[in-house]
Amino acid sequence: MYPPVQTGHARNYDKTRPQNVNLLDILLLSLRPRSRYIQTAILVSLATGLLPGCGEQSQPGANLPEVVTLTIEPQDTPVSFEFVGKTASSRRVEIRSRVDGFLEKREYTEGSMVQAGQILFQMDRKPFEAKLKAARAELAQQTARLETATANLKRVRPLAKQNAIAQKELDDATGSYRAAAAAVEQANANVVQAELNLGYTTITSPLTGLSSFAVQREGAYLGIGTDSLLTYVAQIDPMWVEFSVSESQVLNYREKSRQGIVNMPKEGDFTVEIILGDGTVYPHTGRITFADASLSESTGTFLLRAEIENAEHTLRPGQFVRILLKGAIRPNAILIPQRAVQQGAKGSFVWVLDKDNKASFRPITVGPWHGEQWFIESGLEAGDVVVVDGALKLRPGTKVKIATPEATPGKGATASTGQAQ
Repeated sequence: MYPPVQTGHARNYDKTRPQNVNLLDILLLSLRPRSRYIQTAILVSLATGLLPGCGEQSQPGANLPEVVTLTIEPQDTPVSFEFVGKTASSRRVEIRSRVDGFLEKREYTEGSMVQAGQILFQMDRKPFEAKLKAARAELAQQTARLETATANLKRVRPLAKQNAIAQKELDDATGSYRAAAAAVEQANANVVQAELNLGYTTITSPLTGLSSFAVQREGAYLGIGTDSLLTYVAQIDPMWVEFSVSESQVLNYREKSRQGIVNMPKEGDFTVEIILGDGTVYPHTGRITFADASLSESTGTFLLRAEIENAEHTLRPGQFVRILLKGAIRPNAILIPQRAVQQGAKGSFVWVLDKDNKASFRPITVGPWHGEQWFIESGLEAGDVVVVDGALKLRPGTKVKIATPEATPGKGATASTGQAQ
């Protein structure tokens, strides 16, 4: 029997604990060669046959990091200004009683849309009908007196011209006629007032809009003044949207316009777009119809109001919405995706590539957001190649391989090589 071949691993072999034994050790331990020549042959065959790839060289550029880039091209870009606003009725009318009396009936459904001229409340008409009859009777009585005074004056006037009667009788007849005529006018005014009061017992809506709940119930005694409120009707087409702009914002926009950073629309004719609470964009746009002349002392803001069509009655008074003022242009703006911007100890920076596709970081000054992109105030210029994806693998001077859009899973065409919008 030949003694077993001893190796460094075999001499220290311990069955009680796991060992890191490679393929060469296993083969040498399992074979019992008869001579040192056989061992040498095995080692040579393993080195040349079992490990053929050890001597191969990697292809140039095979291990270069892949990145997605875009080339900067400044363009005139529309910009918008965002605010928080609140909807309000364009006309909100309080419905009040105009005469004293008892409320007899509510004629409308609370919270429903009512039309102009629709009856909302009915008061007790009987007392007012009686007053109207009395006023008409008084008018008839005064009319009869006027007729008598007129006839008397016609008789007296010819006699006075002939000096057949005293001048005093003519004066008395003339005075009686004038008094009777004035009494008729007064009685006629009383009839008109009685007719108005009777008409006020039927309370109608002065406009088409959304009604509120009834403050008073049937049988309540209605007065004039503070106790006269019955309900209100709010017109919701068109709808008002009110929002405030701070003094600092106004000064900032004015300075940017003066420097040419932003071109405002002529005469401030912005297009107003609103975004609802669920994030949907309201289909209709509007215009600013009112801007307060003075700054609010309590809030330090200017009040602005826009008017928007609301034919579908989607908007209701009191809703909070986001307001976008559109119409301004940012000339020669540079935009890059937000994910291309990195944050360092000294601020924001991006990775740019030179003509040899070698990476270097570039400090930048960022401006406001524009959707999923970022305005760049300084640090980049036309023609710069900016890394959008793959920046985490880069170091200064690293040479990279520019990937195609399909080579970057999960990214859209905007994340590939392209132009800044």
